[in-house]
Amino acid sequence: MTLLLEQILNGLQFGAMLFMLASGLTLIFGIMDVINLTHGSFYMVGAYCAAFALAQTGSFAAAVVAALLGAGAYGVLVELVVIRRLYRRDHLYQVLATFGLLLFTNEAVSLLFGRRPPLVETPAFLAGEVTLLPDLQYPVLRLAFIVIGALVALGLWFLVNRTRLGMLVRAGADDREMVSALGIDIRLLYTLVFGLGALLCGLAGVMAAPLLAVEIGMGERVLITTFVVIVIGGVGSVRGALAGALLVGMVDSLGRAFLPSLLDGLLAPELATPLAAGLASASVYVLMALVLIIRPLGLFPARG
Repeated sequence: MTLLLEQILNGLQFGAMLFMLASGLTLIFGIMDVINLTHGSFYMVGAYCAAFALAQTGSFAAAVVAALLGAGAYGVLVELVVIRRLYRRDHLYQVLATFGLLLFTNEAVSLLFGRRPPLVETPAFLAGEVTLLPDLQYPVLRLAFIVIGALVALGLWFLVNRTRLGMLVRAGADDREMVSALGIDIRLLYTLVFGLGALLCGLAGVMAAPLLAVEIGMGERVLITTFVVIVIGGVGSVRGALAGALLVGMVDSLGRAFLPSLLDGLLAPELATPLAAGLASASVYVLMALVLIIRPLGLFPARG
């Protein structure tokens, strides 16, 4: 029971990180119809900016601000300089351009911060563990990640469904020409949406920095999983991004925890160990295939 609860919490924490990444990416694709392979690079930029600010000031608050500003500003710059020229282009052009930006960002970050991975220590107020059960102590940092993920989900729901900006975002996703004809600066709206997506990546980066290795290329690995989340949840849907992120987080966490012991009872150890590792890694893709068989547009596709 203790192990199950711990893995559920791990799944929620991983799902919270994936949601921060997937929500921005699904807004960008759903509204702007742009396939952005640079999205994972914003996550990396946020982590590196946080590590640099923390090393210089010793303040985790400064690290959070640096991550948000660094990732958000870089996202706006990318949109203004590159993405804005790709809105009317075929998706192949978008893939090639953003893949080139991904490589450029990796080299630029290595030149600015060096190739040596920085060490980001857990801040004192997030260090330690909380006793949830008599035999279960859980890290405060991971619980904070879950809480922040929930707050981000509530904030995005309010922004998209209860504000004028959210109304324009939804209208722009349905009919950008009509929104533009009504006098709305659709290009500014796109820049704001793109910057918001990058800022959420920066938030995920600073929260993940004490838990994961901060290194060049860290965004590419999580980007693939982020696309899986969007496909499962439904392209262009923030609600779908949340559902997909939680599902992927749970399947990944529970699979890695329980598949080895399950297969040990069925197969010889020399077969069970590598098979369990392979199945755990492939579990999210199996989940995606099953969802697409039942609901080809995802669990909660955007209306339009």
